[in-house]
Amino acid sequence: MAEMVIRIGIIGCANIARKMSRAIALAPNAELSAVASRSAEKAEEFAKANNFPPTAKIYGSYESLLEDPEIDAVYIPLPTSLHLKWACLAASKKKHILLEKPVAPNVGQLDEILEACQANGIQIMDATMWMHHPRTQQMRRFLNDKDQFGEVKAVHSCFTHAPDEDYLRNDIRVKPDLDSLGAIGGDVGWYAIRAILWAFDYELPKTVLAMRGPVFNEAGVILSCGATLHWEDGRVAYFHCSFSSNLTSQVTAIGTKGTLHSDDFVIPYQEKEAYYKAASKNRLNDLQTGWEPLPSHHIISTDLPQEVHMVGAFAQLVRDIKANGGKPDQFWPLCSRKTQLIIDAVMDSIGQGFEPIEVVN
Repeated sequence: MAEMVIRIGIIGCANIARKMSRAIALAPNAELSAVASRSAEKAEEFAKANNFPPTAKIYGSYESLLEDPEIDAVYIPLPTSLHLKWACLAASKKKHILLEKPVAPNVGQLDEILEACQANGIQIMDATMWMHHPRTQQMRRFLNDKDQFGEVKAVHSCFTHAPDEDYLRNDIRVKPDLDSLGAIGGDVGWYAIRAILWAFDYELPKTVLAMRGPVFNEAGVILSCGATLHWEDGRVAYFHCSFSSNLTSQVTAIGTKGTLHSDDFVIPYQEKEAYYKAASKNRLNDLQTGWEPLPSHHIISTDLPQEVHMVGAFAQLVRDIKANGGKPDQFWPLCSRKTQLIIDAVMDSIGQGFEPIEVVN
């Protein structure tokens, strides 16, 4: 019997939906089945510009796509302020959900979304693409190697880019009514925080302390900020995110015996090839003129981009529910919630004069 193909509709024609429509089309277990916008004309233009198959349906409203009984799942790239409404409605219509990040403006709204998904037996996954790259799985194996890496002690992550003036004036990520989290949530902070949680195997810190000097735009949206995360046993992490610095996406995890480093963890320098560096049990040579042993350089090739791997993983979870009567996987919503908890703590720390905020799960 042929494997069930999951029919996915896209709600909204955001720029990121261009990349994701390609990913859905390339995923072997998914089908690009529909797109909806607030007008049929815009949806049709988007479908033509992004090579939708001729069988794809065009809808002039989000509601009409959600009413389609032939659509199994939806990808939602709408502004964060609209996620609560449309994710909950999608869940009530029994559509599984691949949701852009940040998933919600705060953990309260996120919990409402997760409750709607739980009540309707819906799989939800946030679109944090780098977590699905084969490189990420290989890096995880190194982190789990107690002989080579040991126990994680510190993590540093950074994701920045410097968009043009039009972006800084008009993009949804700098509008308080569309994405009030700005850099801390949208393109940059979410990734940097998730990298820390990933390296710590999703163990939440005890406290979060925002760094002084965050940068805001005239509307009060964060353009640049950082924070430190502290665990009770002295382990620590630091992240920086910004809309005003050159494109950089780095993560470094330091263990008792080894160090892991990636220079491009969010989006690899090349689509089909990614690398990372690993060092273990290093020391300086006798003259202190160099290291021994030298760090190792690992190259991972993939025939499919990371976003296609993500769509494939999502479609497989949906298939397990639809074909086998399985229950939604709870790993991905838990990842989303823990990431959101850290974001909330950073925002609270800034709002309370840069005081440490205890993270309560």
